Amino acid sequence: MIKTSQEAINLEDKYGAHNYHPLPVVLSKGKGIYVWDVEGNKYFDYLSAYSAVNQGHCHPKIIKALEEQGRKLTLTSRAFYNDVLGSYEKYITEYFGYDKVLPMNTGVEGGETANKLARKWGYEKKGIEENKAKIIFAHGNFWGRTLAAISTSDDPLSYKGFGPYMPGYDLIPYNDLEALEEKLKDKNVCAFMVEPIQGEAGVVVPDEGYLSGVRKLCDKYNVLFIADEVQTGIARTGKMLATDHEDAKPDILILGKALSGGVLPVSAVLADDEIMMCIKPGEHGSTYGGNPLSCVVAKAALEVVKDENLEQNAYEMGKIFRERLEKLKSKSKLVKLIRGKGLLNAMVINDNEDSSTAWDICISMKNNGLIAKPTHGNIIRFAPPLVINEEEIHKSCDIIEKSIVDH
Repeated sequence: MIKTSQEAINLEDKYGAHNYHPLPVVLSKGKGIYVWDVEGNKYFDYLSAYSAVNQGHCHPKIIKALEEQGRKLTLTSRAFYNDVLGSYEKYITEYFGYDKVLPMNTGVEGGETANKLARKWGYEKKGIEENKAKIIFAHGNFWGRTLAAISTSDDPLSYKGFGPYMPGYDLIPYNDLEALEEKLKDKNVCAFMVEPIQGEAGVVVPDEGYLSGVRKLCDKYNVLFIADEVQTGIARTGKMLATDHEDAKPDILILGKALSGGVLPVSAVLADDEIMMCIKPGEHGSTYGGNPLSCVVAKAALEVVKDENLEQNAYEMGKIFRERLEKLKSKSKLVKLIRGKGLLNAMVINDNEDSSTAWDICISMKNNGLIAKPTHGNIIRFAPPLVINEEEIHKSCDIIEKSIVDH
C-alpha cells in the first residue's frame, strides 16, 4: 500500500520507463470533476485525462455497466459472436448517423484503422494504382505515437530517432484551404485526415468555415474527409462532434477517449458501407476490439452524454470560462491569448516554448487545488469534465487567477 506521494513517485522513477514527465501529484481517487491525492488533498481536474473523462470520474451509471457485465462475460475475441456487440454497433451507428462501425481499443488504433480504410478505398473505389495512395495531414497534427502517427508529425519530439518513416503521407498548413486544394489535385490522394481543433498543438481553433470548406473540397476531388475527433468528440466542444459546428460531416469519423468515460480503452471508426465494406475478413482486427465489457461501457458512456445534456453544458460553461479568462488576460501581462470552444480551452502564456513559466504556473495551480498540464512549453490546456457547474467554474477560475497573479 502506497502511503506517501513521494513513495509512489520513487517507484515509478525506478521501475517505469521514463517516457512521461508528470506533474508531481499522485492521484488515488476521483469523483465527478474532482480528484484526490494520496495525502487526501482535493483538486479540480482540468485535464480530464486528455478529455477521456468527459462524463466525470467514476460515473455511477458507467461503473454499474462495467460491474454487471464484468460478472458475466468480458472477452470472447472476434473469433465468435457475442450477445452485446451487435446491440452496441446498432446504437453507436444510429447515434452518429453512419452505416457501420469498426470497434478498436485506443485512439491511435482508430487513426491507424482510418488510414487503412482510406487506402483500401483509394485502391478499390477511386482506382489509385497499388502502393501509390497518399493521405494528407496538417502541420501540428497529433494522433498518437505509433510509427504511422509519427510519420505524419512535424514535431521532432515525436519523430526524431525513430526513422525510417512510413511513406505515403504529406503535410500542409492547418487552416489553409488553398494549400489543401492544391494537394487534392493529385489523383493519388485518397484522404485528408485532420483534427477539427488541434488539441496537443495547444487548442488551435481554425477559422469559421474551414471545416465546411474541407468537406466541399473533398467532395470536389473525390477524396475522403477523415475527422480525428478522439479528443474533440463526445460533447467536448459544446457540440456532440466538433465537426457539428459546421456543415462538415466526415466520411470517416474516429472516436476514442470519452467513448468509455475514461473507464476502459475504447475507440471506434465509423463510415458508410461504400468505405467500410472495402475491408474484408482477415484484413484488419483486434483481440480486444468489440469485447463485451467495452461495448456495454461505451453504450452507457454515450447515454450519459445525452441524458445529462453535456454538450449544452459544455457550451454554456465554456462561454463563462473564457469570459473569466479574458478578464484575467486584461489584468496580467503573462497571459498572451485565450482560445477554445466549449470546454476545450487554452491559455498562451508567452511566446517562448523553452520558458518554464507555464510549468511553474501549473505547479502553483496544483498547490492551490487545480491540476492542469502545459503543452508545447508555453501553453496551458484547460479541459475539465463536462459535468462541471457554474459555481465550480468560478471557483476554479479563482484558483487560476490567483496562481497567475501571484506568480
